[in-house]
Amino acid sequence: MSTTADLVNALKKELKAAQMTYADLAQNLGMAESSVKRMLAKGDMPLSRIDAICRALKLDFAELARRVADAQPMLREMTQEQESAVVADKKLLLVAICVLSQWTLEQITTAYRLSEADCIGYLAQLDRIGIIELRPLNHYRLKLAKTFRWRPHGPVMNYFRDNALLDYFSGGFNGAGEGLLLVHGSVSRALAPSFMERMQRVAQDFAQQHQADQKLGEENREGYTLLLAMRSWEFEAFGMLRR
Repeated sequence: MSTTADLVNALKKELKAAQMTYADLAQNLGMAESSVKRMLAKGDMPLSRIDAICRALKLDFAELARRVADAQPMLREMTQEQESAVVADKKLLLVAICVLSQWTLEQITTAYRLSEADCIGYLAQLDRIGIIELRPLNHYRLKLAKTFRWRPHGPVMNYFRDNALLDYFSGGFNGAGEGLLLVHGSVSRALAPSFMERMQRVAQDFAQQHQADQKLGEENREGYTLLLAMRSWEFEAFGMLRR
């Protein structure tokens, strides 16, 4: 979420770009130049004052706030508390997964038995949690980085381990664009991280393709779930046979 200090910093850049002096701004605001300098240096002022400065610069306050929000760092991982809030309600988790795929409100309510009012309520919860920033007309901005992942042992991954893993692997993996590969081997410990890097690139390619294909009609898209994993592991039943 954008803070007042973020907005003030953006205003300083706009002042510089407009080549407006503190004296010019002070005159426009009906304030002493020293007061304007002190106010901007402090980085804290009422929103009404920020709006007045925007008018002096011929800027739209809403547009400035939107640009500042868009420049905020994206989340690569959520906190334990944020994830706990997401899995506390199964329908909220569903809407969270949908917004990760950047579905619209209409797409969500068309695909699932959720009323528009309920879905808007869940979007508002995701806004409070920090996954999205709600915007007018129930649009939203996703606040997660392209490299975002759920915490490896956090509430969401634990939920899927407990409730979805067997369901996922029970599939035949024999449809178009499907497959299940299980490869076991002993490789150099020094090289193992390089395989993980390649897997991460595959995951990023998949995420970027998802973004690019949102311009296609729904009839030309299919929902897929890509699962990549690699760990030092031995099947428990085999381990019990070890000497």
